[in-house]
Amino acid sequence: SRPILDMSYSRHFLDFQGSSIPSSMKKLVVTKLSQNFREAVTLQQDAPVPLPGDGDLLVRNRFVGINASDINYSAGRYDASVKPPFDIGFEGVGDVVALGLSASADYTVGQAVAYVQAGSFAEYVVVPARHAVPLPSVKPEFLTLMVSGATAYISLKELGNLSEGKKVLVTAAAGGTGQFAVQLAKKAKCHVIGTCSSDEKGGFLKSIGCDRTINYKTENIESVLRKDYPEGVDVVYESVGGRMFDLALNSLAIKGHLIVIGFIAGYQNPTGLQPIKAELLPAKLLKKSASVRGFFLNHYLSEYKMALKHLLEMYERGDLVCEVDLGDMSPEGKFTGLESVFRAVDYMYMGKNIGKIVVELPHSVNSKL
Repeated sequence: SRPILDMSYSRHFLDFQGSSIPSSMKKLVVTKLSQNFREAVTLQQDAPVPLPGDGDLLVRNRFVGINASDINYSAGRYDASVKPPFDIGFEGVGDVVALGLSASADYTVGQAVAYVQAGSFAEYVVVPARHAVPLPSVKPEFLTLMVSGATAYISLKELGNLSEGKKVLVTAAAGGTGQFAVQLAKKAKCHVIGTCSSDEKGGFLKSIGCDRTINYKTENIESVLRKDYPEGVDVVYESVGGRMFDLALNSLAIKGHLIVIGFIAGYQNPTGLQPIKAELLPAKLLKKSASVRGFFLNHYLSEYKMALKHLLEMYERGDLVCEVDLGDMSPEGKFTGLESVFRAVDYMYMGKNIGKIVVELPHSVNSKL
């Protein structure tokens, strides 16, 4: 049984610029489980373009987001029962080019939408209308909010217990989520410390309100924290893992909270996690009445719509910087086309990005007009 397509208007069979939807497309597929992204993932040249069902949208991707956890997904760390081949990529922004009959009650062809859904590294993707987020236009900035912005917003709101004057340490602060943790903590009138790996990143962090930047290539984080914050920090937003986790744990103040949103230092290791000195954890937490909490966005989806609405409003008002890194400064230039996802993932793991890494998918339009 074929899915229902809205044929009440022939334009729903065409994209809004008058070009027909092709029957095949490029997409990325995990063909082998490996923490080496290039080994795990294959670019498929002639995948069929999927058809939207009754309540679905067919979205032509214009921008897709790169996440540190793309490597965890391709290594099979999230769901051991899923066997290759399977699609990859978590989020995209694009135009609705076709839709099912029910979906046409709320959406039209040509509308800009964003979504979070596995399988976004493809030229076209079917998105259930109820999961799509309507946007005023197709801009990569909106993509920064879908996973990265929402992660920072919900984790700090639910676990951070932020209030005026608290000291907040953000690790990898100039990255995709770090940029939002810095800004949201500043909006809560906190004193924000951000770690980064270059003076250029430090300059960016200062521009978004970071009170103290620590370039760990030129400064010793431990010494700086001990000297400048002898009482410790109240909240740590931690995404690096390994040695950084130990450092962060040791720098907590009395009743401090350490929020773990990732451990990027361990993602490319064949064994995964880098060891931490966890055997001292109970004693360290007890001594300070401190807490360590993990945060995984999928467990907080009930908060997601509210968070995204608030973030979109802040961005529209000009109250939020959504820094996008399209790879212009990378050795081979801008990340364009699905084939450049591999370069973009490498670039992230080299720690070169400022803001959220985004890949642009240009589309040649065979206009009939």
